[in-house]
Amino acid sequence: MESRVRGKRASTVRGGGHAIPVRVNGPYSTLTRPYKETLMSMTCRRNASRINMACAARPVWIMIGLALLAVPVATFADMTQPQHICTVAPASPLCTDPDPPPPPNLNCTLLVPDDPLTAQGLATPYQLVATNPDDGPCHEADPNQSAFVEAAILDPVTGHISIYRPLVIDQGTDPAVPPVVPNLPDIAVVGLWFGYNGMNLTLQANDKVLEANNCVQGLAQFAYCNAPAFFAVAHNAINRGQLHVPPLGTWTDADGNAQPCPSTRSWDLVDQDQSDNLLTQYLLTPNGQLAQNTADNRMIPGVTVLSNPSDERLLSVFVAPALLTCPTWTAPDLTDPGHEVGALALNELQAGAFQRPPQAWIPAGNPFAQGPPYSGTPDLGQVNLYRLGVDQPLALTLDDASTTTYCRNLVDIGIPLLQLEQPRLTAFRSPFPNVANNLFTFMAQRFSGTYMLLNEFGRTCADLLGQPNPVTLTTDANGVVIDATFQSGAPMQDP
Repeated sequence: MESRVRGKRASTVRGGGHAIPVRVNGPYSTLTRPYKETLMSMTCRRNASRINMACAARPVWIMIGLALLAVPVATFADMTQPQHICTVAPASPLCTDPDPPPPPNLNCTLLVPDDPLTAQGLATPYQLVATNPDDGPCHEADPNQSAFVEAAILDPVTGHISIYRPLVIDQGTDPAVPPVVPNLPDIAVVGLWFGYNGMNLTLQANDKVLEANNCVQGLAQFAYCNAPAFFAVAHNAINRGQLHVPPLGTWTDADGNAQPCPSTRSWDLVDQDQSDNLLTQYLLTPNGQLAQNTADNRMIPGVTVLSNPSDERLLSVFVAPALLTCPTWTAPDLTDPGHEVGALALNELQAGAFQRPPQAWIPAGNPFAQGPPYSGTPDLGQVNLYRLGVDQPLALTLDDASTTTYCRNLVDIGIPLLQLEQPRLTAFRSPFPNVANNLFTFMAQRFSGTYMLLNEFGRTCADLLGQPNPVTLTTDANGVVIDATFQSGAPMQDP
């Protein structure tokens, strides 16, 4: 089945009883494979160091469940925690008002360019605006509102994957440096993923652009375009022997035993909103302009890095390096030619191929995958829309996406893994030194928050398992977590 879309060919991939639209740049025929459907994710939004345990009932600000913001870079500033725009870009025109700024508007919209899956579309900056201007403006330079875009490009002729990071700027502004125009294969299947530092990100475009490019939104911070088609073609390439997914590898524990490396579907790594957000980073100049994070642009004096909280970055930048012998999958960066980078699509393909069962898949208690997001109301359709965007199997029923089972696996599988990794994680730096003093204490407080944030109808893991929070955290006088212990035992009652 084929149809023409704005001069490009739109095909359909069929498999498993489902038809998946495929947006192909170039004259390529219909693609088929046994498609393994997928899904999973949800959260209460987090930006500050406080956590509201009743997040199912009202919005919360938390650092506890935060996956990660950014990787430190020695040669220029790196924004690893929320800051006001005038702290990081004091020369910005937004910083001329002497009055204290109002609370940030956490619901913003990205204006998607025409033909977003083409080279020109990828190189056209996305523009950030307020979804409802009455709630206040949205500024990409404000780390509480920053949105991010990541593209994975697959050549179905060779099976090669490359990565590109489209730029986001404020509506009506210009980038500090024009974006790089990527050199795409003659035939390219492109997937786009979106991440966001606020609560709800909306995609908006000219008539029929979102539909023509298979865009999915309404998943809180997360959205995607053409992702299922990208994964379908990737699996075709894997099955043909063209695309080789590297194994996860092993690391050596304190007793000298080889242990499997974690993935984005490992129970020691996932949180209440697994597989969310991106590794994409942007550069912010002192006058508030944005640029892609390239070697040339990093030479701009005074640039700061804007980053997106993500399990993907937590794995690639912190946990995997802490275990010493767990390199994550990278691919050529078309944004910064000559370099290789990780990406959500790579992490999810690798996890799907090599993570030992039971794999962590997005549950009904994931705040992003609820109807509506953050409501605590399970929604099978939302769960499956999210899973499709990250190449996870579809749930046939809500029982297939059981939050109770997810919580139980966190305790029974995740805790022993974290305890096994403790010596390595303790020796590694914390993503947020003002929250936890090393990577292990950070992961422990993150687990504690996840246990109380996963919920269905307000019932958290503690309620669903009938078992209190198994993490005991020790903090110093400044509230920084400096030690953590895990307990596991019989439930308080039969849940």
